[in-house]
Amino acid sequence: MNELNRFSLQRRHLLAASAATAAAAALPTTSWAQASGAPRVLRVGHQKGWLSILKGRGTLEKRLAPLGVKVTWTEFNAGPVQLEALNVGSIDFGDVGEAPPIFAQAAGAPLVYAGATVPRPALEAVIVPKDSPIRSVADLKGKRVAYNKGSNVQYFLAKLLEKNGLQYGDVQHIHLPPPDARAAFQKGAIDAWIIWDPFLASAQKTLDARLLLDASGVVNNRAYYFTSRDFVSKNADVLKIAIRQINDIDTWASKNKTAAAAELSAVLGLDKSITELYLNRSEFGTAPVSSAILAEQQKIADTFFELKLIPRKLNLLHAAPVDLG
Repeated sequence: MNELNRFSLQRRHLLAASAATAAAAALPTTSWAQASGAPRVLRVGHQKGWLSILKGRGTLEKRLAPLGVKVTWTEFNAGPVQLEALNVGSIDFGDVGEAPPIFAQAAGAPLVYAGATVPRPALEAVIVPKDSPIRSVADLKGKRVAYNKGSNVQYFLAKLLEKNGLQYGDVQHIHLPPPDARAAFQKGAIDAWIIWDPFLASAQKTLDARLLLDASGVVNNRAYYFTSRDFVSKNADVLKIAIRQINDIDTWASKNKTAAAAELSAVLGLDKSITELYLNRSEFGTAPVSSAILAEQQKIADTFFELKLIPRKLNLLHAAPVDLG
């Protein structure tokens, strides 16, 4: 079993486990603790990645200990599952890409954007087999394009087609999660795959995939950290510390890419050459959400509404931090 297949299998198993954990944990523990005067708790949901490194180092616990705040961690397979966990009240904080929060908000989730990374457009791309005749975006017309429905790459595809004079319906939309899309790519069952790192780097390293183009000049591809309106209204101090701790990890990684690649490869179960490729094209930095960043999310929401991907128009100010500048 190759590195990414093993990683993908682990993620699939985590999906089922995460959903069960979210359902079992759906108790208003934070509200009860605050009402009873018990110690505060920050319940972090996370995917394998930077938050896993933060967890492993234990620095967030140390920083919050003087405030009497306990930290718990639950690992999830994907952003949408985390957002469902937030919706049912089983976590207070998590990480996600650009698009899943929009679908969650359209479904009524009470999320608030707590932080955002700098733009990282090189971390998502359209790839094709090395001998594919596809050489431009125009060549995608009528072709089978695979991507994970409801993820950041769905927005990338929409804007990429628009920028190149194509309609959203000009390609065959094949909705596949990364493990299934990888298998389809290997078999030649799809013509192109829109995917993000580290799956992108792995496909380049192990499948000899050719990068048609990344998201540079098309979309920003930020990652977001979210919370609930109830939690942020009572724990803004905790969230500010969490975002600072995440930015500290980012700052360290930007200055120590070799060491960061080694640490991340251990977390992800991938070869270090894959995480090195991923980190060498990444940008680093995490900060609280500003009005300008929220306006970017508004554009995503408007695009999805126009394409009838969500049932109603959204006002992203409803998900603004309490101290939005």
